[in-house]
Amino acid sequence: MGQLLYGSPPIIVEFDDRVLAHLEMVMIAKLRRDESFSLSWEDERPSVGSRNTIWINPAIPLHFLFFGSKRPVINRTWLEALMNGANSGTGLRVMHEPADPALMAAY
Repeated sequence: MGQLLYGSPPIIVEFDDRVLAHLEMVMIAKLRRDESFSLSWEDERPSVGSRNTIWINPAIPLHFLFFGSKRPVINRTWLEALMNGANSGTGLRVMHEPADPALMAAY
């Protein structure tokens, strides 16, 4: 499990390293263009079960902490879906990974 640390003092949100790698690519692309956006996710732990949203702004410290040493293969279909959300009025929403035919052919 990786961590997204946001703000000062930071809020810490845990994501699977694979999810976090895809979020990192989308978020860095948006922040490079000096664009603010919302990030939403659902906490799937039975004891928590909550929906969360934060406002991502280029002026606020952001840190991606990965616990695995290998960078995952990027699913372009998923990346595109995440980026489309980030560019929409609903904002970036963490979603389950869709099947990517090109990625499956690589295995």
